[in-house]
Amino acid sequence: MRAINPWINFNGNAEEAFTFYKAVFGGEFTKIIRFKDLSGPEFQVAEDEANKIMYIGLPLGKNNVLIANDVPGFLGRVSENENRSKLYVNAESLEEADKIFNGLSAGGEVEGPIGDSPWGTYAGMFRDKYGIEWIVEFDPGYNGQG
Repeated sequence: MRAINPWINFNGNAEEAFTFYKAVFGGEFTKIIRFKDLSGPEFQVAEDEANKIMYIGLPLGKNNVLIANDVPGFLGRVSENENRSKLYVNAESLEEADKIFNGLSAGGEVEGPIGDSPWGTYAGMFRDKYGIEWIVEFDPGYNGQG
């Protein structure tokens, strides 16, 4: 396994929060993907959501990355007291991603089945039987920086 990193959901202010975190921790964002960057025939993005953050990563230390996104409006607001973060598993292979996804999601609730994503990775999302939320992803283009 490459890494397990915290992933935080925001209500439209992920970029503001991560600019603050960057000022405290230092470093540079590994990548910023806005919802408009993924917009296309198969993934429609509302105009008022286009500049929201789909993915932002800030390296912390040698092997850790703090990750976040803005939750699209159609999914509702995230509670700032619960259901705010996920554990993100960056798998080393498609097979490992399947094994981890299928193992940890057993008895839980799959929110996004594992498979090819609109952003070019192999990913899935679920809440395990203990209520913990996970994202499992294999990114064949991973460069070691989240």
